[in-house]
Amino acid sequence: MGDLFMIWVAMGICCATLSTSAWSVNNFLMTGPQAYLTYTTSVALGAQSGIEECKFQFFWERWNCPETALQLSTHNRLRSATRETSFIHAISSAGVMYTITKNCSMGDFENCGCDESKHGKTGKWGPGWIWGGCSDNAEFGESISKLFVDSLEKGKDARALVNLHNNRAGRLAVRATMKRTCKCHGISGSCSVQTCWLQLADFRETGDYLKAKYDGALKIEMDKRQLRTGNSAEGRWAPTEAFLPSAEGELVFLEESPDYCVHNSSLSVRGTEGRECLQKRPGTPRGEQRSCGHLCTECGLQVEERRSEVVRSCHCKFQWCCTVKCDQCRQVVSKYFCTGPRGKGRPR
Repeated sequence: MGDLFMIWVAMGICCATLSTSAWSVNNFLMTGPQAYLTYTTSVALGAQSGIEECKFQFFWERWNCPETALQLSTHNRLRSATRETSFIHAISSAGVMYTITKNCSMGDFENCGCDESKHGKTGKWGPGWIWGGCSDNAEFGESISKLFVDSLEKGKDARALVNLHNNRAGRLAVRATMKRTCKCHGISGSCSVQTCWLQLADFRETGDYLKAKYDGALKIEMDKRQLRTGNSAEGRWAPTEAFLPSAEGELVFLEESPDYCVHNSSLSVRGTEGRECLQKRPGTPRGEQRSCGHLCTECGLQVEERRSEVVRSCHCKFQWCCTVKCDQCRQVVSKYFCTGPRGKGRPR
């Protein structure tokens, strides 16, 4: 987490002073630097969880969400607006919202508690139940994520507008994957009435949701007429509500992605040479089944098998009382990697 935390420090996300006007969105928030410092650790952890989820989702893809992904997507001189950048913005924003909301539910913040907005109301799923319990306060998490993450956008161009859109799409994904949890009431467990509340789903579900959005991301054309300066609650420019109203939860991008097969230092693209892949075998998930073809063969590279001997615990037995004793077994395992033609050096 340390490296990412330092990146956010360098970008102005952590340990800085935020103007009081930026905190006027919700009058239940504290104001000034003290409030800013209250959430910085959770914000950094949330961003880290977003990048870790990004790595998981793209592990067998040509672009595998490298460590520098977040930094490159926000650095003024290196920023792009590709399909991959859209995912980085969305998953980072979602990670911050998710972590803040979770911390709120755990009682880590004095000024945040359960979401009481639905309490006592009947839900849309029909009679026999009411909102109750302690719903996760997604509105609070969304507000903090918006204030921290959206504040990174200093520009007023199409790229900044698209980034803000994708930040919001990430936060909407957290809401879209929340789960309704219910408790039954009634005589002898008849469950004649249920009390229900909303809880965050596992963050993996949010990652899966946004990966599907990435696969169907929309390329758009924009010009200056689609931008507006206004007096937003944060005292800065904001996109109009009419911007892609039918696709507010979709990921959008402006530029085609580079060729991730090929090493390109100027674009910080490593290429797929040297990457590990999996040969197709029964029971392997679809994305992994085709990884050697996708990462190696289709990129003009060869698949090289490398064997090594590993020592693992085996023949383990439980002995009364109370230990487990195992033998040490040697096993030869094969791994597969993308390599170039013989004699060709690998990019550094």
